Amino acid sequence: DNAIFEELYEIIVSDNAVSGEAASIAAGLVMLGTGDAEGIENLIGYAHDTKHEKIIRGIAMAVGLIEYGREEAADPTIEELASDKDAILRFGAMNTIALAYVGTGNNKAVRKLLHVAVSDVSDDVRRAATTALGFVLCNDPKKVPTIVSLLAEGFNPHVRYGAALAVGIACAGSGMKEALDLLESLLDDSEEFVRQAAFIATAMVLIQHNKSKEPRVATFRKKIDEALLSKGDTMAKFGAIISAGILDAGGRNMTISLLSHHGHKKMTAIAGMAVFLQFWYWHPLIHFVCLSFAPTAVIGLNKDLKMPQNWSVKSAAKPSMFAYPAPRVEKKEEKKELKTATLSVTKKQTSKSTSASTDKKKEGDGMEVEGGEGGGGSAKQPAKDMEVEGESKEEGKEGGNGKEEEKKKAEPEPEFEILSNPSRVTWEQQQYIETVPEQRYKAAKEMLAGIVMLIDSKPQEAEDFVVAKAPKIGRLLQHNPAWN
Repeated sequence: DNAIFEELYEIIVSDNAVSGEAASIAAGLVMLGTGDAEGIENLIGYAHDTKHEKIIRGIAMAVGLIEYGREEAADPTIEELASDKDAILRFGAMNTIALAYVGTGNNKAVRKLLHVAVSDVSDDVRRAATTALGFVLCNDPKKVPTIVSLLAEGFNPHVRYGAALAVGIACAGSGMKEALDLLESLLDDSEEFVRQAAFIATAMVLIQHNKSKEPRVATFRKKIDEALLSKGDTMAKFGAIISAGILDAGGRNMTISLLSHHGHKKMTAIAGMAVFLQFWYWHPLIHFVCLSFAPTAVIGLNKDLKMPQNWSVKSAAKPSMFAYPAPRVEKKEEKKELKTATLSVTKKQTSKSTSASTDKKKEGDGMEVEGGEGGGGSAKQPAKDMEVEGESKEEGKEGGNGKEEEKKKAEPEPEFEILSNPSRVTWEQQQYIETVPEQRYKAAKEMLAGIVMLIDSKPQEAEDFVVAKAPKIGRLLQHNPAWN
């Protein structure tokens, strides 16, 4: 690690703004959680020497990554950065607090962040301090909406931005109503970038939720569609695009998780989320959010790490509670026909021609009226009758379809469902998962989540395994005719 760090440090001191920023973040990721004092000293020293803000910002992020999970041991570095005259290094101090005390709920760290969020002269520092509250309190998400509620109503839009992201980070995948209530008001904020943060944070909270579980999913998806179709409001639209990707992450088979089932911190997920939030300065960093995704499934494996076909689990909840949400349908804008401009000369010519044609029609109208009293009028009548009959038939069909739909709705939904191997099981669904009795395979552990090793009660008999099928590309092409 030290050899790679030295190579990256040489790129940093080459004083190229773009490569220097990238190398700084890379150096922090390579030395993640090591607390290398010499490396931190060299980075902070060069941050004072260079004039490139990009490199200073990269170094500020790198220091926080190196001090990951060190808690009180990181306090000297935090104090040094927090007392610096450079606002970017004070910004780094807030990131260092977030990563050093992540998931601890440390009162000292929370008080420090709240103080900086309302007192620092730099908007970037205040935004970072507010966002850091989500990392420190991610082990106790219920506290976050209450703590940041006043900040979310403050006059400073950067603090409101940070409050939205803090709620999204701490309450990711929970569907917490208090969090959604706070974010709902921020979705209609007067500032574009605050609405951007509200879109991203709401998607984090609602990931893997459907409208049966949380009715606000439908209204939020509608809001995303409206933002995508709106002209202007670029920053909010950018947030809506990211939120649509988060909601449908991994084919809706993944959630955002900074902690494991047992409450242990996931280093990769936390580092990925921390770097992802720096997209404010550099958009390519958006891809780091993928590190915080965790698959949600139950996959049974035998001793040879193969998936037996005849093993299943029971979900003791209605299927609609945890069903896949309906796929998003893209709305197409109707093309408005533009009226062609006509000159006054052409208008006069057309008016003369129309007046001449009307005179000719009047001469022939007398003959048509005489014929109209005869068979001409009676011939038109049956056609009208046929049209009415056709309409009544269509109405009858529609009525029949409506009755069929009513019958389907009237059928009671089953109280449970049997899930085959492998199956999608969301984190909230895990409390409803039970073993199916009298099966050939038995789970080696009580918790039926993730990879489950199976014990074969009949090893002498032949086994049937799940065969992986390639995705049907034809179905995807049907959704979007433009791809054909």
